[in-house]
Amino acid sequence: MTVTTPDPVTERIEALTDWRGDTLRRVRGLIRGALPGVQESVKWAKATSPGVPVWAHGGIVCTGEPSARAVKLTFPRGASLPDPAGLFNASLDGNARRAIDLPEGATLDEAAFRDLIRAAAPANEQTQAARKKPRLT
Repeated sequence: MTVTTPDPVTERIEALTDWRGDTLRRVRGLIRGALPGVQESVKWAKATSPGVPVWAHGGIVCTGEPSARAVKLTFPRGASLPDPAGLFNASLDGNARRAIDLPEGATLDEAAFRDLIRAAAPANEQTQAARKKPRLT
């Protein structure tokens, strides 16, 4: 009999037995549905934290960090993404990242969130392409 172990993202989400686990589970489904082939991992684990779920496609698209008050969905290149629905409500001061804080009971415009996810992958590809261009000296 073969025993399969859950992947690290599933383990991290399942360890959250309250509303934060439910929120991350729902967000994970939206991300997977919007961006087939998205890669999942858990990063930044340390003795004081079991790590943060990360979704990547040519670079990090979004992270899902649970805290006591909210699940923070951080988009490293969020400042460059269109957000006509106004989902970004945190980390608004920087010139690169943006975040969505989802406290307990918060609703998420699922269609607008899927649009953000779909926009984030090409933003990563453009950044990678720009890095690969030869520099003129």
